[in-house]
Amino acid sequence: MTQAPLIGHCDGLSRGGTCHFAGRRAVVICPPHFRAFAHPQCPPTTKEKRMATGPERQSLQDLLHDEMIDGIDEELELEIDDDLLPRLPEKVASEMFPADAGRRMDRRRYFSELLRLQRELVKLQDCVVREGLKVVILFEGRDAAGKGGVIKRMAQRLNPRICRTVALSAPTERSQWYFQRYVPHLPGAGEIVLFDRSWYNRVGVERVMGFCSEADVQEFFRSAPEFERMLVRSGIILLKYWFSITDAQQNLRFLMRIHDPLKQWELSPMDLESRRRWEEYTKAKEEMLERTHIPEAPWWVVEGNDKKRARLNCIHHLLQQIPYRDVEHAPILLPARQHMPDYARKPVPAELHVPSIF
Repeated sequence: MTQAPLIGHCDGLSRGGTCHFAGRRAVVICPPHFRAFAHPQCPPTTKEKRMATGPERQSLQDLLHDEMIDGIDEELELEIDDDLLPRLPEKVASEMFPADAGRRMDRRRYFSELLRLQRELVKLQDCVVREGLKVVILFEGRDAAGKGGVIKRMAQRLNPRICRTVALSAPTERSQWYFQRYVPHLPGAGEIVLFDRSWYNRVGVERVMGFCSEADVQEFFRSAPEFERMLVRSGIILLKYWFSITDAQQNLRFLMRIHDPLKQWELSPMDLESRRRWEEYTKAKEEMLERTHIPEAPWWVVEGNDKKRARLNCIHHLLQQIPYRDVEHAPILLPARQHMPDYARKPVPAELHVPSIF
C-alpha cells in the first residue's frame, strides 16, 4: 500500500521538490515569505534581498529557518515512533539552533528524548487517574518564551478528557473576587490542568500596562500565597514554571512572527508594547518571584532560549515532582463484529460527499 507523503526538510532544494524522510517521500514546500530568510539557496527577489541584508538579518535568517523546521517537526512528532528513529537520514537529523552554536541539539536525539518523556507522561496520567490525584501546572513567562510549545508537547499524547489546557481571555468582570474566574477550571480527582498564563497576570501584564492599581497589586501579593496554600491543603499538586528568555531572543522571535504570515496573528498590540517595556516587565517579574515563592508552591525557572531543550527539561523536571508508578491494565481484546443477515448498507447520497480534490 502506498504511504502518504510527509512534509519534510528541503535541505536547500529550490522552491520545492521532494526529499526523503525515514525512507518515505517527503513533499518540500518553500513558501515565498520564507525564501529570503529560511532558504538561502532559494533565489530571493530584489525586495527580499533588501530585507535580508545586514548582520542582524543573518541571525534572523537562521532562526526563521529553525522556526519553520520546528513547525514541520511538530507534525512529524505525531508520525514518528521508535522504529523510525534509527532510520532518520543524517540530513534530516541535522543540528539545530545556530543562536546557541555551542549547544546544538541533534534532532534525532530530540525526537528520541521527547518520545521517551511522553511515554512517561502517559504513565503519570494513568497514575493520576488510578490514585485520583489533582494536578495544576502554571506556565508563565514573557511573550514568545515558549510556553505554548511546552504545553503542546505535554498534552500531545495524553487524553484531553484527563489533561486539559486553560487559556483565559482578558477579564471583563472587575467586581468579582480576582481569583474567582480561575476556580471553576481547577481539577477534580483524576485530572490535570495546564494553565497557559494564570492568576499571575495581575502582577505581570496588568500591572505593567496599568490595567490595575498598585493597591490591587499589593492585595494580590498578600492573597496569592494564601490562595495557593489553600489549594495545596485541599490536595491539589501545584507546580509553577517561569520561562526565561533574553532580550535579544525575544526580539528575534518577534521578528520571526512579523515575517511569517502564518504566525502574525500571534502578535497582539499588547505583545508589541511589551517589547518597549522590557525593563518594566523585568522588575515586575523579579518582585513576583520574590514575593510568591513559597515552600508549598515554589517557582521553577526554565531557560527558554533553546526551545527544544526547554521542552525536554521542563517535562523531565515535572516528572520528578509527582511520584508515579506503572499502572497495570487488563489485556485489551477486540470483540468480534456482529453480522446481521437482514442488514444491507444503504449508499451515501452523492450530494453528501466532500469533493475529492486531493
